Amino acid sequence: MFFSHNRIRFHKVKFSRPRRLMAGLVSMTVALSLLAAPAAAQQFNLTMAVIPAPGDAYSILTSQVPQRIAKATAGLVKVNASDSLVPGTQIVSAVRDGRVDMSAVLHTYLAAEEPRFGIFNLPGLIEGIDDYRKVGDAFWFAETHKIWTDRYKVHVLAEGAWCTQRLFSKVPIRTLEDFKNKRLRVHNPQTAELMNALGAKPVPLALPEVMPSLASGVIDGVFTSACYGDGQEYWRVARNVQDWSLGPINGWAVVINNETWAKIPADLQQKITVEMQALQKEALENHGKYVGMALDRMKANGIESWTAPVGERKRLFSQQYVGPTYDAWYKRAKEVGFEGPAYIERVKAAIAR
Repeated sequence: MFFSHNRIRFHKVKFSRPRRLMAGLVSMTVALSLLAAPAAAQQFNLTMAVIPAPGDAYSILTSQVPQRIAKATAGLVKVNASDSLVPGTQIVSAVRDGRVDMSAVLHTYLAAEEPRFGIFNLPGLIEGIDDYRKVGDAFWFAETHKIWTDRYKVHVLAEGAWCTQRLFSKVPIRTLEDFKNKRLRVHNPQTAELMNALGAKPVPLALPEVMPSLASGVIDGVFTSACYGDGQEYWRVARNVQDWSLGPINGWAVVINNETWAKIPADLQQKITVEMQALQKEALENHGKYVGMALDRMKANGIESWTAPVGERKRLFSQQYVGPTYDAWYKRAKEVGFEGPAYIERVKAAIAR
Protein backbone atom coordinates (compact mmCIF):
# COMPACT_ATOMS: atom_id res chain seq x y z
CA MET A 1 0.00 0.00 0.00
CA PHE A 2 1.35 3.41 -0.90
CA PHE A 3 0.63 6.72 0.80
CA SER A 4 0.62 10.07 -0.82
CA HIS A 5 2.82 12.51 1.12
CA ASN A 6 0.31 15.31 0.65
CA ARG A 7 -2.28 13.35 2.55
CA ILE A 8 -0.20 12.95 5.70
CA ARG A 9 -0.75 15.66 8.26
CA PHE A 10 1.43 16.35 11.30
CA HIS A 11 -0.07 17.91 14.36
CA LYS A 12 1.94 19.68 17.03
CA VAL A 13 1.02 18.29 20.40
CA LYS A 14 0.77 20.87 23.12
CA PHE A 15 1.57 19.80 26.72
CA SER A 16 0.37 21.59 29.74
CA ARG A 17 3.10 23.22 31.89
CA PRO A 18 2.98 20.54 34.64
CA ARG A 19 3.43 17.82 32.07
CA ARG A 20 6.34 19.69 30.47
CA LEU A 21 8.05 20.02 33.86
CA MET A 22 7.56 16.33 34.60
CA ALA A 23 9.02 15.31 31.26
CA GLY A 24 12.02 17.53 31.89
CA LEU A 25 12.65 16.05 35.31
CA VAL A 26 12.45 12.51 33.94
CA SER A 27 14.96 13.34 31.20
CA MET A 28 17.33 14.95 33.70
CA THR A 29 17.09 11.98 36.08
CA VAL A 30 17.91 9.52 33.29
CA ALA A 31 20.87 11.62 32.19
CA LEU A 32 22.26 11.94 35.71
CA SER A 33 21.89 8.23 36.36
CA LEU A 34 23.86 7.45 33.22
CA LEU A 35 26.61 9.84 34.26
CA ALA A 36 26.75 8.42 37.79
CA ALA A 37 26.87 4.75 36.75
CA PRO A 38 30.39 3.51 37.54
CA ALA A 39 32.41 1.66 34.99
CA ALA A 40 32.96 -2.00 35.75
CA ALA A 41 35.88 -2.28 38.19
CA GLN A 42 39.02 -3.72 36.61
CA GLN A 43 40.02 -7.18 37.78
CA PHE A 44 43.57 -8.49 38.06
CA ASN A 45 44.55 -12.15 37.70
CA LEU A 46 48.09 -12.74 38.95
CA THR A 47 50.35 -15.79 39.00
CA MET A 48 52.53 -16.54 42.02
CA ALA A 49 55.46 -18.97 42.14
CA VAL A 50 56.43 -20.72 45.37
CA ILE A 51 58.70 -23.64 46.16
CA PRO A 52 57.26 -26.87 47.61
CA ALA A 53 57.91 -26.93 51.34
CA PRO A 54 55.21 -29.00 53.06
CA GLY A 55 55.08 -28.53 56.81
CA ASP A 56 57.14 -25.35 56.93
CA ALA A 57 55.77 -21.97 57.98
CA TYR A 58 56.82 -20.81 54.51
CA SER A 59 54.19 -22.99 52.82
CA ILE A 60 51.58 -22.59 55.54
CA LEU A 61 51.68 -18.80 55.28
CA THR A 62 52.34 -18.26 51.58
CA SER A 63 49.45 -20.58 50.73
CA GLN A 64 47.18 -18.03 52.44
CA VAL A 65 48.21 -15.19 50.13
CA PRO A 66 45.61 -15.81 47.37
CA GLN A 67 42.67 -16.01 49.77
CA ARG A 68 43.79 -13.04 51.86
CA ILE A 69 44.39 -10.76 48.88
CA ALA A 70 41.08 -11.76 47.27
CA LYS A 71 39.23 -10.99 50.49
CA ALA A 72 41.04 -7.69 51.04
CA THR A 73 40.22 -6.49 47.51
CA ALA A 74 36.66 -7.89 47.34
CA GLY A 75 37.75 -10.30 44.63
CA LEU A 76 39.24 -7.66 42.33
CA VAL A 77 42.76 -9.09 42.66
CA LYS A 78 43.02 -12.84 42.24
CA VAL A 79 46.27 -14.71 42.80
CA ASN A 80 46.91 -18.19 41.45
CA ALA A 81 49.79 -19.75 43.39
CA SER A 82 51.66 -22.87 42.33
CA ASP A 83 54.85 -24.69 43.27
CA SER A 84 55.29 -26.04 39.73
CA LEU A 85 55.45 -22.82 37.71
CA VAL A 86 59.23 -22.46 37.80
CA PRO A 87 62.16 -24.37 39.36
CA GLY A 88 63.21 -23.15 42.80
CA THR A 89 66.48 -21.78 41.46
CA GLN A 90 64.53 -19.49 39.09
CA ILE A 91 62.03 -18.23 41.62
CA VAL A 92 63.65 -14.78 41.75
CA SER A 93 64.51 -14.35 38.07
CA ALA A 94 60.99 -15.43 37.05
CA VAL A 95 59.30 -12.60 38.94
CA ARG A 96 62.04 -10.10 38.06
CA ASP A 97 61.63 -10.84 34.35
CA GLY A 98 57.83 -10.88 34.50
CA ARG A 99 57.36 -14.57 33.72
CA VAL A 100 55.26 -14.66 36.89
CA ASP A 101 53.64 -11.72 38.66
CA MET A 102 54.48 -12.68 42.23
CA SER A 103 56.75 -15.01 44.16
CA ALA A 104 57.73 -16.06 47.65
CA VAL A 105 61.49 -15.68 47.37
CA LEU A 106 64.35 -16.85 49.58
CA HIS A 107 67.06 -14.37 50.55
CA THR A 108 69.63 -17.10 51.04
CA TYR A 109 69.48 -18.10 47.36
CA LEU A 110 70.98 -14.69 46.57
CA ALA A 111 73.47 -14.49 49.43
CA ALA A 112 76.45 -15.10 47.13
CA GLU A 113 75.69 -12.15 44.84
CA GLU A 114 74.14 -9.85 47.47
CA PRO A 115 75.86 -10.45 50.85
CA ARG A 116 73.37 -8.31 52.79
CA PHE A 117 70.82 -11.04 52.07
CA GLY A 118 73.05 -13.50 53.93
CA ILE A 119 73.64 -11.80 57.28
CA PHE A 120 71.62 -14.43 59.15
CA ASN A 121 73.96 -17.14 57.82
CA LEU A 122 77.02 -15.58 59.45
CA PRO A 123 77.93 -17.78 62.44
CA GLY A 124 77.25 -16.35 65.89
CA LEU A 125 75.58 -13.16 64.66
CA ILE A 126 71.78 -13.53 64.47
CA GLU A 127 70.87 -16.26 66.93
CA GLY A 128 67.10 -16.48 66.60
CA ILE A 129 63.84 -14.92 65.48
CA ASP A 130 64.01 -12.16 68.11
CA ASP A 131 67.38 -11.00 66.77
CA TYR A 132 66.05 -11.18 63.22
CA ARG A 133 63.08 -8.98 64.06
CA LYS A 134 65.24 -6.43 65.88
CA VAL A 135 67.63 -6.08 62.95
CA GLY A 136 64.80 -6.05 60.44
CA ASP A 137 62.85 -3.35 62.25
CA ALA A 138 65.98 -1.28 62.88
CA PHE A 139 67.11 -1.01 59.26
CA TRP A 140 67.45 -4.30 57.41
CA PHE A 141 63.88 -4.66 56.11
CA ALA A 142 63.83 -1.13 54.68
CA GLU A 143 67.31 -1.36 53.16
CA THR A 144 66.78 -4.76 51.58
CA HIS A 145 63.41 -3.64 50.22
CA LYS A 146 65.28 -0.99 48.26
CA ILE A 147 67.71 -3.62 46.96
CA TRP A 148 64.79 -5.81 45.91
CA THR A 149 63.19 -2.88 44.09
CA ASP A 150 66.28 -1.47 42.39
CA ARG A 151 68.19 -4.63 41.53
CA TYR A 152 65.55 -7.32 41.23
CA LYS A 153 62.64 -5.16 40.02
CA VAL A 154 60.17 -6.35 42.64
CA HIS A 155 58.16 -4.74 45.43
CA VAL A 156 58.17 -6.47 48.83
CA LEU A 157 54.75 -7.14 50.35
CA ALA A 158 55.69 -9.22 53.40
CA GLU A 159 58.66 -10.73 55.23
CA GLY A 160 58.80 -14.10 56.96
CA ALA A 161 61.28 -16.68 58.19
CA TRP A 162 61.79 -20.39 57.79
CA CYS A 163 61.67 -22.53 60.90
CA THR A 164 65.02 -22.63 62.70
CA GLN A 165 67.76 -24.64 61.03
CA ARG A 166 68.76 -28.11 62.16
CA LEU A 167 71.46 -30.52 61.05
CA PHE A 168 69.86 -33.84 60.07
CA SER A 169 72.54 -36.53 59.96
CA LYS A 170 72.79 -40.30 59.70
CA VAL A 171 75.33 -40.50 62.53
CA PRO A 172 75.60 -38.14 65.51
CA ILE A 173 77.58 -34.93 64.94
CA ARG A 174 78.04 -33.62 68.46
CA THR A 175 81.60 -32.34 68.59
CA LEU A 176 83.58 -30.18 66.21
CA GLU A 177 85.73 -33.19 65.43
CA ASP A 178 82.63 -35.09 64.26
CA PHE A 179 82.30 -32.70 61.31
CA LYS A 180 85.57 -33.84 59.77
CA ASN A 181 85.11 -35.42 56.33
CA LYS A 182 81.32 -35.37 56.61
CA ARG A 183 79.56 -34.62 53.34
CA LEU A 184 76.87 -32.13 54.29
CA ARG A 185 74.34 -30.41 52.06
CA VAL A 186 74.38 -26.64 52.64
CA HIS A 187 72.32 -23.91 51.00
CA ASN A 188 74.43 -20.77 51.42
CA PRO A 189 78.06 -19.72 50.94
CA GLN A 190 78.56 -18.65 54.56
CA THR A 191 77.80 -22.10 55.97
CA ALA A 192 79.89 -23.67 53.21
CA GLU A 193 82.92 -21.61 54.31
CA LEU A 194 82.44 -22.70 57.91
CA MET A 195 82.14 -26.36 56.93
CA ASN A 196 85.41 -26.09 55.03
CA ALA A 197 87.07 -24.62 58.13
CA LEU A 198 85.79 -27.56 60.20
CA GLY A 199 87.13 -30.11 57.74
CA ALA A 200 83.70 -31.11 56.44
CA LYS A 201 82.79 -31.30 52.77
CA PRO A 202 79.95 -28.93 51.86
CA VAL A 203 77.80 -30.24 49.04
CA PRO A 204 75.35 -28.10 47.02
CA LEU A 205 72.27 -30.11 46.10
CA ALA A 206 68.89 -29.23 44.66
CA LEU A 207 66.11 -29.98 47.14
CA PRO A 208 64.63 -32.92 45.18
CA GLU A 209 68.02 -34.64 45.32
CA VAL A 210 68.45 -34.47 49.10
CA MET A 211 66.36 -37.45 50.22
CA PRO A 212 67.76 -39.95 47.69
CA SER A 213 71.28 -38.67 48.41
CA LEU A 214 70.77 -39.24 52.14
CA ALA A 215 69.32 -42.69 51.57
CA SER A 216 72.12 -43.78 49.24
CA GLY A 217 74.94 -42.29 51.32
CA VAL A 218 75.99 -39.65 48.80
CA ILE A 219 75.72 -37.19 51.67
CA ASP A 220 75.95 -37.75 55.43
CA GLY A 221 73.63 -34.95 56.47
CA VAL A 222 71.76 -31.81 55.56
CA PHE A 223 71.30 -28.36 57.07
CA THR A 224 67.69 -27.34 56.63
CA SER A 225 64.64 -25.93 58.36
CA ALA A 226 63.33 -28.13 61.17
CA CYS A 227 59.82 -27.89 59.71
CA TYR A 228 60.95 -28.63 56.16
CA GLY A 229 63.01 -31.60 57.31
CA ASP A 230 60.00 -32.89 59.21
CA GLY A 231 57.69 -32.43 56.22
CA GLN A 232 60.15 -34.23 53.93
CA GLU A 233 60.62 -36.94 56.59
CA TYR A 234 64.41 -36.75 56.45
CA TRP A 235 64.32 -38.27 59.93
CA ARG A 236 63.50 -41.65 58.39
CA VAL A 237 67.11 -41.97 57.18
CA ALA A 238 68.81 -39.21 59.22
CA ARG A 239 67.51 -39.70 62.75
CA ASN A 240 69.96 -37.34 64.44
CA VAL A 241 68.46 -33.84 64.50
CA GLN A 242 70.98 -31.40 65.95
CA ASP A 243 70.81 -27.72 66.82
CA TRP A 244 74.22 -26.09 66.37
CA SER A 245 72.76 -22.56 66.07
CA LEU A 246 74.33 -22.24 62.63
CA GLY A 247 72.35 -19.77 60.54
CA PRO A 248 69.29 -20.53 62.64
CA ILE A 249 67.08 -18.05 60.77
CA ASN A 250 66.60 -17.84 57.03
CA GLY A 251 64.26 -15.23 55.65
CA TRP A 252 61.72 -15.31 52.86
CA ALA A 253 59.65 -12.55 51.29
CA VAL A 254 56.43 -12.25 49.30
CA VAL A 255 57.21 -10.00 46.33
CA ILE A 256 55.42 -8.67 43.26
CA ASN A 257 56.90 -7.52 39.96
CA ASN A 258 57.31 -3.72 39.90
CA GLU A 259 55.42 -3.26 36.63
CA THR A 260 52.56 -5.48 37.80
CA TRP A 261 52.34 -3.54 41.07
CA ALA A 262 52.24 -0.22 39.22
CA LYS A 263 49.18 -1.34 37.23
CA ILE A 264 47.12 -1.95 40.36
CA PRO A 265 45.15 1.14 41.50
CA ALA A 266 46.36 2.91 44.63
CA ASP A 267 43.30 2.01 46.70
CA LEU A 268 43.79 -1.71 46.00
CA GLN A 269 47.53 -1.39 46.64
CA GLN A 270 46.74 0.00 50.08
CA LYS A 271 44.36 -2.85 50.88
CA ILE A 272 46.89 -5.45 49.76
CA THR A 273 49.66 -3.76 51.76
CA VAL A 274 47.62 -3.77 54.97
CA GLU A 275 46.71 -7.44 54.56
CA MET A 276 50.26 -8.54 53.74
CA GLN A 277 51.65 -6.64 56.73
CA ALA A 278 49.19 -8.58 58.88
CA LEU A 279 50.56 -11.80 57.37
CA GLN A 280 54.12 -10.67 58.16
CA LYS A 281 53.17 -9.97 61.76
CA GLU A 282 51.72 -13.47 62.11
CA ALA A 283 54.74 -15.06 60.42
CA LEU A 284 57.25 -13.47 62.78
CA GLU A 285 55.23 -13.65 65.99
CA ASN A 286 54.16 -17.30 65.54
CA HIS A 287 57.54 -18.54 64.35
CA GLY A 288 58.28 -20.48 67.54
CA LYS A 289 54.92 -22.25 67.40
CA TYR A 290 55.69 -23.81 64.03
CA VAL A 291 59.15 -24.92 65.15
CA GLY A 292 57.75 -26.48 68.32
CA MET A 293 55.09 -28.43 66.46
CA ALA A 294 57.65 -29.84 64.01
CA LEU A 295 60.01 -30.93 66.79
CA ASP A 296 57.15 -32.56 68.70
CA ARG A 297 56.12 -34.55 65.61
CA MET A 298 59.67 -35.72 64.98
CA LYS A 299 60.19 -36.69 68.62
CA ALA A 300 57.02 -38.75 68.43
CA ASN A 301 58.67 -40.58 65.53
CA GLY A 302 61.75 -41.38 67.60
CA ILE A 303 64.37 -38.89 66.44
CA GLU A 304 67.48 -38.17 68.49
CA SER A 305 67.11 -34.45 69.25
CA TRP A 306 70.21 -32.66 70.54
CA THR A 307 71.32 -29.08 71.21
CA ALA A 308 74.99 -28.13 71.24
CA PRO A 309 76.16 -27.20 74.75
CA VAL A 310 77.56 -23.75 75.43
CA GLY A 311 81.15 -24.95 75.55
CA GLU A 312 81.03 -26.61 72.14
CA ARG A 313 79.28 -23.63 70.59
CA LYS A 314 81.95 -21.34 72.03
CA ARG A 315 84.60 -23.46 70.31
CA LEU A 316 82.62 -23.39 67.06
CA PHE A 317 82.30 -19.60 67.05
CA SER A 318 85.98 -18.98 67.77
CA GLN A 319 87.98 -16.94 65.28
CA GLN A 320 89.79 -20.08 64.16
CA TYR A 321 86.62 -21.40 62.53
CA VAL A 322 84.43 -18.40 61.78
CA GLY A 323 87.24 -16.13 60.60
CA PRO A 324 87.30 -17.47 57.01
CA THR A 325 83.52 -17.09 56.75
CA TYR A 326 83.59 -13.44 57.78
CA ASP A 327 86.65 -12.72 55.63
CA ALA A 328 84.87 -14.08 52.55
CA TRP A 329 81.75 -12.08 53.40
CA TYR A 330 83.75 -8.86 53.88
CA LYS A 331 85.50 -9.42 50.56
CA ARG A 332 82.22 -9.85 48.73
CA ALA A 333 80.76 -6.79 50.49
CA LYS A 334 83.65 -4.67 49.21
CA GLU A 335 83.07 -5.96 45.68
CA VAL A 336 79.38 -5.04 45.92
CA GLY A 337 80.24 -1.58 47.26
CA PHE A 338 79.77 -1.36 51.02
CA GLU A 339 81.95 -1.76 54.11
CA GLY A 340 81.32 -5.18 55.62
CA PRO A 341 82.74 -4.58 59.12
CA ALA A 342 80.69 -1.39 59.55
CA TYR A 343 77.57 -3.21 58.42
CA ILE A 344 78.10 -5.98 60.96
CA GLU A 345 78.50 -3.35 63.70
CA ARG A 346 75.09 -1.96 62.74
CA VAL A 347 73.62 -5.45 63.08
CA LYS A 348 75.20 -5.91 66.50
CA ALA A 349 73.97 -2.49 67.64
CA ALA A 350 70.41 -3.37 66.61
CA ILE A 351 70.61 -6.58 68.62
CA ALA A 352 72.27 -4.67 71.48
CA ARG A 353 75.01 -7.26 71.72
